[in-house]
Amino acid sequence: MDAPLILNIETATDVCSVALCLGEEVLALVESQTVNDHAAQLTTYIDQCMSKAVYGLSELDALAVSGGPGSYTSLRIGVATAKGICYALDKPLLAVPTLESLAYAARQIAVDQPTLYCPMIDARRMEVYTALYDEEGREVMAPAAVVLHANWLDEWLQEGFAVVCCGSGSDKARPLFISPQVFFVDLRCSAQHLSPLSVEQFGQGAFVDLAYYEPFYLKPPNITTPKNTGL
Repeated sequence: MDAPLILNIETATDVCSVALCLGEEVLALVESQTVNDHAAQLTTYIDQCMSKAVYGLSELDALAVSGGPGSYTSLRIGVATAKGICYALDKPLLAVPTLESLAYAARQIAVDQPTLYCPMIDARRMEVYTALYDEEGREVMAPAAVVLHANWLDEWLQEGFAVVCCGSGSDKARPLFISPQVFFVDLRCSAQHLSPLSVEQFGQGAFVDLAYYEPFYLKPPNITTPKNTGL
């Protein structure tokens, strides 16, 4: 089977990015330099990405979105945009778990001992969305919202594992996890990191139902009630 042409869309965090990939080869990548402007940026980035690689949307084999966890609003923007393209052009949609894609990218970092990979996405205050994966990509700890503290990794460190931390939430962990067994890599969510898993899912035919698919929010949105100004 020829390598599939997949448009990968990453909107789980405050940075928006789009990557057009032929198999795992990144043909074009467009990423924001500003934050939290996904609704205004995303369709423009898609156009720029396709133009850079000289492909049309009708030539796509599939679209893939970062499926969460992450920002409630940002995930909805990414999924709604991808669904609109899929409906209009009759293309299938793939949903790549955000933390798993980060862990896959971090697995390129070699550590000379048994290693776990700990992707973290920044949430409120000292909270992160995180999970743990082994060197084969198997889930050791399911995605969860975790309030970080200095001893959080002790269970795995005492078993002799090294832990590689990455993602936007790892900045919170860096001053807490003081251990020669804990490593930090400067790796953030990016559409290019979706491609290995989106290609794998495409080969498996693991497409989501366009009508019913929703991102994995993990937690409900943080909705506040407007103050009564008395007007």
